[in-house]
Amino acid sequence: MNSKYIDAMEKITLIGPFKQIIPMTGLPLKGALNDSQLSIIADGGIVLKNERIIAIGTFESLKAIYTHAHIHHLKGNHVCVPGFIDCHTHICFGGSRANDYAMRNAGSSYLEIAKSGGGIWDTVTQTRKSTQEQLVKSTIKLANRHLKNGTTTIEVKSGYGLTVNEELKMLRAIKIANIEALADLVPTCLAAHMLPKNFKGTEVEYLNEMSKKLFPVLLKEQLANRIDAFIEQSAFSPVQVQPYFEIAKQMGFHITVHADQFTPSGSKVAIDFHAISADHLEASTDKEVHLLANSTTIATALPGASIGLGCAFAPARKILDAGGALAIASDHNPGSAPMGDLLTQASILGTFEKLTNTEVLAGITFRAAAALNLTDRGILKEGGLADLAVFHTSNYQDILYNQGNLKPCMVWKNGSLVYDKHN
Repeated sequence: MNSKYIDAMEKITLIGPFKQIIPMTGLPLKGALNDSQLSIIADGGIVLKNERIIAIGTFESLKAIYTHAHIHHLKGNHVCVPGFIDCHTHICFGGSRANDYAMRNAGSSYLEIAKSGGGIWDTVTQTRKSTQEQLVKSTIKLANRHLKNGTTTIEVKSGYGLTVNEELKMLRAIKIANIEALADLVPTCLAAHMLPKNFKGTEVEYLNEMSKKLFPVLLKEQLANRIDAFIEQSAFSPVQVQPYFEIAKQMGFHITVHADQFTPSGSKVAIDFHAISADHLEASTDKEVHLLANSTTIATALPGASIGLGCAFAPARKILDAGGALAIASDHNPGSAPMGDLLTQASILGTFEKLTNTEVLAGITFRAAAALNLTDRGILKEGGLADLAVFHTSNYQDILYNQGNLKPCMVWKNGSLVYDKHN
């Protein structure tokens, strides 16, 4: 067990009573959900042992069974949901892109911002100047901020190094940050973010170099088992990415794709390579929606990027109605999605795409877990990780109704109380 949770060892704890527990159990991975399908345990309690949940039920019945348990008694009204899962972020980076934001709102285009020295390359330059220790510190700071907002598992991408050594610096920083951060960090290699401006060669030559020189080190040092690529006119084409993904699959990596952000095409590649997820999808048409719905690939909407760029949201309603699996992530990054507040963004997406509360909560819990190939979280169940987000309210509907303004009063991670607003 990770040393940061050592205080939870061999202690049985009963938490409650909760006015409502929303376990997110009994719901399908794919398709639309209505609120009548949502299981609600009234006057509930949760029993923890070490980092796992061992029982869920009514508080009084559990109190009668677990007579020797330490009771964490809650005063007032509380609602408990699974700890949120942010399955797409870029929180390991150097510098700031505040000037990009100002220029974009003043009317400058993406290309104009890039030509003026902004854009992804600006973050690459600043990240290369940062030491590994600086990246560790900043990543932990942002991860702990997410944790206080109820997010207990966070995917973190590289992609601002764009050389073998600089990508390794980022992924090593993420690995170290995971040891010290309160939330779990899931690393993803995004060396295929864009062709670096100082690379002397073509896109294909760059991807070939990354696959041959970087992939083996990722496996040797256990830095990441996920490979991502940005498929877009400003990054890499489906044809260029194909051999890169083929090598990744042969070496046992899982695939995920930045797909259909500005133009459709990436989601088809994701499906062809049986990617775990296809993320963005703002430009997906009915054709891509149908393909995703009839695949095993999780469709991940990134409302933070839509808010940051002032563009359309991913067609979440269509994806669900077609039978697809929809996850929702923050895309927290210094350029297009600087807000980094998953609950606020998911609530706003729900408003614009007419998603039920159950669909939104599923998108940031068990469906987001599936986008990371994780089965031990996102649902409150016996044997599952004791990752809990607790809100001071009597009605779970208030969580999304307040559009992110209602923050957790407590967060439990792997059986330990890691955040208590009152302490």
